[in-house]
Amino acid sequence: MNAKIVIFAGYRVFYHIFAQFFNLMITYSQHTLRNGLRVIVHRADGGAMAAVNMLYRVGSRNENPERTGFAHLFEHLMFRGTRAVPDFDTPLHKVCAENNAFTNNDYTDYYVTLPRENVATALWLESDRMTGLDITPEKLEAEKRVVVEEFNQRYLGQPYGDVWMLMRRLAYKVHPYRWQTIGMTPEHILGASGEDVRAFYERYYNPANAILSIAAHLDVDDMLRMAEEWFGDIPAGVAPVDVLPQEPLIAEARRLEVVRDVPATAIMIAFPMGTRTSRNYYAGDILSDILAGGSSARMYESLVRQRRLFSSVNAYITVDLDPGLFVVTGHLLPETPVSVAEEALWDELRRLQDERVGDYELEKVKNKFEAETVFGELNVMNKAMNLGFYEMLGDLELVNREVEIYRSFTAGELRDEAVAMFIPARSATLIYSKS
Repeated sequence: MNAKIVIFAGYRVFYHIFAQFFNLMITYSQHTLRNGLRVIVHRADGGAMAAVNMLYRVGSRNENPERTGFAHLFEHLMFRGTRAVPDFDTPLHKVCAENNAFTNNDYTDYYVTLPRENVATALWLESDRMTGLDITPEKLEAEKRVVVEEFNQRYLGQPYGDVWMLMRRLAYKVHPYRWQTIGMTPEHILGASGEDVRAFYERYYNPANAILSIAAHLDVDDMLRMAEEWFGDIPAGVAPVDVLPQEPLIAEARRLEVVRDVPATAIMIAFPMGTRTSRNYYAGDILSDILAGGSSARMYESLVRQRRLFSSVNAYITVDLDPGLFVVTGHLLPETPVSVAEEALWDELRRLQDERVGDYELEKVKNKFEAETVFGELNVMNKAMNLGFYEMLGDLELVNREVEIYRSFTAGELRDEAVAMFIPARSATLIYSKS
C-alpha cells in the first residue's frame, strides 16, 4: 500500500478513537410542544458554556418576487427590541452572553452562547421576541436604511460585489434562488410598509414554524421543562406551506459577459446539482474538494502553480435545500486570454470524467471531512445549530451519519457523478471582465 495512504488511514483511526473518547456523537432528546414548537436538547457534558439556537423556516425562498429582501430585513428587526424588552442586548450582556443571527435562502437562525446557569435568560428573550416584537415606523425606517446601505456597499459598491446576483439570475429562471438574500433591488426594501412587515412576522415567526435547540451541561428533563415554561403558552399560529416553482434543468448552455472596474477578469461556471439530502450533493462536495481543497489540490497545482493561468481558483457547492449549484471559478492573470482560461477549467472537469480519482486523493478528502466534523462538534454552539438544521431537513439522525455517507463513496461512483453533472449544455458561465 502507498505510504501516504497508510498515513491517512492512521489519521482516520486517530479521529475515530478521539471521537469515541470524547463522546462526540451528538445524543439528543426531542419533544414537540402543544403549539407545534419542535425542541431538541443535547446534554453537553462537562462544559461551562451553553448554546440556545432558534431556527425559523423562512429565508429568501419564501419571499414574494415583488417584495424581496424581507427575510434579511426581518433579521435586523428582531434585534430592535420588544414591547417588554426595548433593548435586546442589555439583558444578555448582564449574563455574559453573546448572540447573533444569519439569514440564507432557506432559513433564518438566531443563536446565543452563555454560561449554562443563564440559559433561562436566552429562552425568555427568544420567547418574548417570538410574540412581542415592537415594529414601530421609526424602527422600520431605521433598519430599512441599514439594509439598503448594506446592499449598496457590499453588492454594488465593491469589486465583484454583484457576481452572485448575476450568476443566480443566469442559473435560475423561476425558482426563488434566482435572487440573493439581500433582495433583487433596494427598491423592494424601501417600499416595505409596516403592514407588509407585520404580515411577514405573523406568517413565519410562530412556534409551528420554528425549531428550538439547546446544548448545555444540564439535565435533559430540566432543559425540556424550561422550553415548556417559556414557550408552551405561546399561541401556535399556522405553519405556512409555500409552494415553490421548481427550476427546470438547464437545457442549453447559458452565458453572460459583463465588464466591470475590477482588479482582474474572473470566470465562473456553474452546474445544477441535487438537493441537500441527495447523494449527488455529497458527491459534489467531495469533487469540489478534490478540485480545490487546498494548495495541494488539482486546480491550484495545475492552473496556478504549473500552467500559471490564474492567480486564484476555487470549486465549491451551494448549500441549498432545493437543487443547488456546483461552481468552478478563477481570477485570471493579466496575460491569460479568457478563452484559454475557460478551456483550462473545463480540462479539470473532464479529468474527473475521464480518470478515476486516486486512492490517496479520495482518502485525503474523506479524512478532512471527518476531522472537520469531529473537531467542529467540540463547540457547543455547533451542536445546537446542527441539531436545528438537521431537524429542519427532516432527518435529525443525519447529524451523526454524514461521515459514513462521505466514507461510502468509491472512485467509480464519483466518476459517474462527474460524467452526469459536468455537461456543457447544462452549464451557466459568467465572464466578469476587467475594464
